[in-house]
Amino acid sequence: MSEEVLEEKLGISGWIVLVIGLILTLFPLFWIISTSIKPMGQWLTYPPVFIPEKIEVENYVNIFTGAALLTTFANVPMITDSIIDSAICSVFGTLFSIAIGILAAFGISRHRLGGEFFPVFLLAARMAPPIAAVIPLLILYSMIGLVDTYVGLILAYACFTSPYSTWMIASFIDEVPIELEQSAQVDGLSTIESHFKVTLPLIKGGLVATSLFVFILNWSEFLLALCLTHGEIITIPVQIRSFTVYSGVLYGPQSAFGVVAIIPLIIFSLIIQKHLVRGLTFGAVKR
Repeated sequence: MSEEVLEEKLGISGWIVLVIGLILTLFPLFWIISTSIKPMGQWLTYPPVFIPEKIEVENYVNIFTGAALLTTFANVPMITDSIIDSAICSVFGTLFSIAIGILAAFGISRHRLGGEFFPVFLLAARMAPPIAAVIPLLILYSMIGLVDTYVGLILAYACFTSPYSTWMIASFIDEVPIELEQSAQVDGLSTIESHFKVTLPLIKGGLVATSLFVFILNWSEFLLALCLTHGEIITIPVQIRSFTVYSGVLYGPQSAFGVVAIIPLIIFSLIIQKHLVRGLTFGAVKR
């Protein structure tokens, strides 16, 4: 679409709304980056300092070395530990969620598992506040010894995100004509084989898009990680909370850690960009 056609479609009011939307979307990211490179004296100044005159890297040094923070924190692990813990729990939680989602999505999309109401019930159950399930889950985990373990947190992540992965994957499967599977079955493939050898390769872009969405949910999850761990396992959101101390909030190191936490998501998105775009636009053009 040319610039002239785009300008004609948007109009002045459209451009104003677009610019305001971009500002509202990007300003929090700008502010967290700006705060991460400010010295302590500029964290809460009024009027606020949007762009510091001198870039400081002390906040980044502090979160990786613990320098200048040891007098404030007690028994706070290095952020590298929380990054590793988050990576392990998020990656394996995503893999389990996608595996469950693929099986459930084929059951719903191709075999109408549970009838018309089941997909709605599946997603509606996830709409309940997570705290409603955390307390019973914590009691169960205490009985079987899964509190403060990788396995416990990974299973919790997979259970809480599988409704999303199921719905998203099912929507991609619905876009693949069932006649392709039926033709493969005529040629000798079983029903299961036609699912995994015919349809699944065609929706790999959708699987990548779903995986990124679920990974972001797991990477940023706070309540489950806070309630189901007691210090042996500590994820990034829980670690960021620990920068709140009796004397206030260490906004500089907290912002620096936030920037570091965003970087893996950006790298992951760039790596899978080709498949991500295809997945997000899959089914946009009707057959």
